[in-house]
Amino acid sequence: MPQQVTLKQVAAQAGVSYPTVSKVLNRKAQVSKETESRILQAAQQLGYRPNQIARNMRAQRSFMIGYSWERSHADQVNHILDQFLTSMVEEAHAAGYHVLPFIYRPGELHVNDYRDLIDTGRVDSFVLSSINYDDPRVNFLIERKFPFVAFGRSNPGLDFCYVDVDGGDGTRQAVEYLVKQGHRRIAAIAWPDDSRVGNDRLCGYFEAMQAAAIEVQPGWIQRGQGVFEFGREACLRLLHMDPSDRPTAIVTFNDTMAIGAIHAAQERNLRVGKDISIIGFDDAPMSQFLQPPLTTIRQPIRLVGRKCVEMLVSLLDESQLDERCVLLKPELIVRASA
Repeated sequence: MPQQVTLKQVAAQAGVSYPTVSKVLNRKAQVSKETESRILQAAQQLGYRPNQIARNMRAQRSFMIGYSWERSHADQVNHILDQFLTSMVEEAHAAGYHVLPFIYRPGELHVNDYRDLIDTGRVDSFVLSSINYDDPRVNFLIERKFPFVAFGRSNPGLDFCYVDVDGGDGTRQAVEYLVKQGHRRIAAIAWPDDSRVGNDRLCGYFEAMQAAAIEVQPGWIQRGQGVFEFGREACLRLLHMDPSDRPTAIVTFNDTMAIGAIHAAQERNLRVGKDISIIGFDDAPMSQFLQPPLTTIRQPIRLVGRKCVEMLVSLLDESQLDERCVLLKPELIVRASA
């Protein structure tokens, strides 16, 4: 095995002191550009590689961020969490951290996994996603006073750092757009009533309908799992309503359900975008390639991932946070389906 290059050798090559090299390579020194360039060039020429284990012991950190998420159905891809994970990993790498993914297990088993990672010192912090009401992970980490940032909110009384997208504002934008297009019979294909994210989005729907003085009719709200099959079945039920109540437009709570609704409408020989308007939520990559292309609500997911890691690194460095709670606005993307 080749002998490992030391900081002292890099210092001698660059003509500076050992402490200066250490601080520059750990991004903790203010030196001239010329000095910094000389140190980095010397490290590259000598093939210097930091001893990560020694670095971690000195800092009493693992420089690992734990992350676990609930897997999607076997025949589906969760594009939102994929984008979120990608942006989070990139931001963590830029800050000198790595993301440690671990398996999701329901209930208390999952909390035990968090406890084990903390007690064994394998992570410095966590990023949480798929947050819901009374989330046991949130309560546990608050009790342990262990650093974490969540993608999403939980119960109003809980105080923790989060980044979220204002789903209510998204559905409000969708309904307001449909009202401007002349629609008065607007249905919602929503998530189950125990979904915190789903209830936020449904509030936006009701607020926009009330603002437009539209009374929501029984049957216009269809609740179920956010899968293609439910989107299709819910749309078929809506289309079987009495013609005087039958919706002319549908807002769905994700793009997958919107695709199911499009299939149902086309099965009934309806022209989507002309005979009936359908709006999705998420702006998944395939949305623009559907026939017709899907009008949808775009979430700034990459920004969410970056913000979560930025806030987490500030917590770990004990820096002052500008905001503990960040709520980002989504954007309506108009295409041919509405």
